Amino acid sequence: MTSSPVPPSIAALPARTAELGALLERWANINSGSGHAAGLARMADTLHADFSRAFPSATIDDIGTDAPGFNPPGSRALRVRLRPAAPTQVFLCGHYDTVYEAADAFQVCRWLDATTLNGPGVADMKGGLVTILAALQAFEATPHAASVGWEVLITPDEETGSHGTAHLFRAAARDHRFGFVFEPGRPTGNIIHSRKGTGGLVATCHGRAAHAAKVPNDGRSAILALAEFLLEAAKIPTEMPGVMVNVGNIRGGAAATNVVPHFAESEIDIRITQTADGPPLLARFQALADRINARDGLKLTLKGGFNRPPKECLPAEAAVFPEWQRAARDVGVPEFTWVHGGGGSDGNFLTAGGLPNLDGIGPIGDNLHSDREFCRVETIAPRAQIVALFLHRVAAGEITLGAPKL
Repeated sequence: MTSSPVPPSIAALPARTAELGALLERWANINSGSGHAAGLARMADTLHADFSRAFPSATIDDIGTDAPGFNPPGSRALRVRLRPAAPTQVFLCGHYDTVYEAADAFQVCRWLDATTLNGPGVADMKGGLVTILAALQAFEATPHAASVGWEVLITPDEETGSHGTAHLFRAAARDHRFGFVFEPGRPTGNIIHSRKGTGGLVATCHGRAAHAAKVPNDGRSAILALAEFLLEAAKIPTEMPGVMVNVGNIRGGAAATNVVPHFAESEIDIRITQTADGPPLLARFQALADRINARDGLKLTLKGGFNRPPKECLPAEAAVFPEWQRAARDVGVPEFTWVHGGGGSDGNFLTAGGLPNLDGIGPIGDNLHSDREFCRVETIAPRAQIVALFLHRVAAGEITLGAPKL
């Protein structure tokens, strides 16, 4: 296909790299750990002000995201909307919470070189939020922008499971034609076509306390029983390809070591590649628990399940991905492809709701969730160019996103 010219506003984005890097540094220097209520409030206020200045005609709503036990009181999402009556509606999303809480030692950004910023959340995913803002600013200056309406949803709880915002993504899936998720790109530049579904189980074992020196000993060790269960659970991925099981922590026993422990508990991270893997995986865990429960004096219970379904590649995504690659070539971005990712994102909810979406389209970074996290700031503008050019071609009728929502 012959490529249409790149509109001037999109071609000009790389000249804004220093400005975009400064914006990212300012945002990332605001601590917005998922549990830090004051920091989340400050970040939400900052985003509200900055998006209001960038898009004065847009409507910005503050949406409460209460989720007792997960989100701090008063947390809120921001919804930015422009042209909700336009014939084509697209959805862009990102999160402003990070894994770095108020007491974390990692609080301040520093430049590793002229275009590489190290800092809390610079890649995951405040860099993605900068990309959204820059891409939409460039798109709004293109000649056919009026035919596309857009909604941006920025949330405060992705890192802890989106317990207060999952319903917003399900609603967005009903109301839009296509979605864009600005999680960071892979270090290679690749984006994401599918993700594992994520969840967790709490395995609690009760045994029977007794003096450790009693002979014969009628105690039943909850720790040993749970350990046996966990060792067998760790083997499940060898039986079920595409499944991941990680024992995250374990606790139990009492202060005295001369007591047969009557209690032990562990939290287990579980991940699946296909929705169909969920029921058999949970059944396999229960079968292992039943083996323990068949013994005198032991009771092992399981609580939990999946909080994010898998993101499986949809036909509509596969149909437009070549156009995404074409837009990238036309703005000079090196060749890339798309890959499967083990971590979940809010794109999982969009896919479960039937909304095609491209994920991992934010700037390139690495070492997420560590004090080595960095963003290659020079990739923000090119990644924004891809988004803006793709949307321009949708608006101009060069790209079809599939059948409209009824």
